[in-house]
Amino acid sequence: MSPPGDIAAASILRPPPSPRTAQEHRVSSSNRPKVAFIGTGGTISSLGVHPLELQDYGIHDKRMHASQIVERFPVVNEIAEVIPVDFRNVPSPEIYFAEWKELAALCHRTVAEHPDLAGIVIGHGTATLEETAWVLNLVLKIDVPVVLIGSQRPASGLSTDAAINLVNGVRTAASPDSRGRGVLVLLNDEIQAAREVTKTSNWRMQTFRTPDFGILGHADGDRIAYYRKPERRHMPDTEFDIAGLDALPRVDIAYAYAGSDGSAMRAFIAAGAKGLVSAGFAPGMPPAADLAAMEEAVKQGIVVVQSSRAGSGRIHRSKKLTDAGVLAADNLNPQKARLLLALALTRTSDPAEVARIFAAY
Repeated sequence: MSPPGDIAAASILRPPPSPRTAQEHRVSSSNRPKVAFIGTGGTISSLGVHPLELQDYGIHDKRMHASQIVERFPVVNEIAEVIPVDFRNVPSPEIYFAEWKELAALCHRTVAEHPDLAGIVIGHGTATLEETAWVLNLVLKIDVPVVLIGSQRPASGLSTDAAINLVNGVRTAASPDSRGRGVLVLLNDEIQAAREVTKTSNWRMQTFRTPDFGILGHADGDRIAYYRKPERRHMPDTEFDIAGLDALPRVDIAYAYAGSDGSAMRAFIAAGAKGLVSAGFAPGMPPAADLAAMEEAVKQGIVVVQSSRAGSGRIHRSKKLTDAGVLAADNLNPQKARLLLALALTRTSDPAEVARIFAAY
């Protein structure tokens, strides 16, 4: 009799398909779509030393490149011809502008090298996954689907979601129905829009949510099923290009709290911020002392945008905000408002034009 560990490993890595499973999910080699899988690190690439090591696995600093992830979960090759592309192998908080710029260039180059490519999947840590997805949604100039995936449990963990998220990410990227929806995020069988999705839970599998509007569709067992499309502008039809930039303009976020006195705002101004985002009280109100500092910033030519710490709902540009010269973030959360403002500032510092950009994207 095989040891229990061998049974668990076999069931995770190479489940014996029933005739129905084989009929529904296996594609003949000649008909398989071609999908690139770019690895950046994160939990989906991480290995602990025990199946129950589901939280502190990062201490081992052991992560797989894209090619190793595909080797660990070879069932994905039954879905598509997967082209692994090794890129980075880091926790996602270490990914910022230099990596985004290189990652965008890699996506463009991969599409150019494979004209028959059906789509691209990017494995990413969940901590900043929504920010990478949002930036790519604003700067990519390719028309194939791009799907970001991650996992809440390491690849070595018991009941890891790494394998199914990889498979469903590839299925989603390969689906013709995924075209024209911008950059997508896939975890927990749910397909979400890069603009709207955010991480909402530290540990739960259903951590990625779209507060105002809900998911775009599901990666069900029998098909990729969509129910809506994003309304706002997205890749490849955008006005932003980071290829020639060395850095993004500095934009900082000041979080509102009872008793905040404008010190954070003024510190960011002193640090050289070109833009500021206020993560204000719901439904989008800065504390009075913060508003005074924001008005000072506007007078110095700094573009200031009001968002909300509530994480849901549009910001109304009230008379108080208008009189202070503060713009509204629409329904973008503070971290996404920051990135759109930074990209907008690569094009213009005219508040009216920045307001147009926030209305368009």
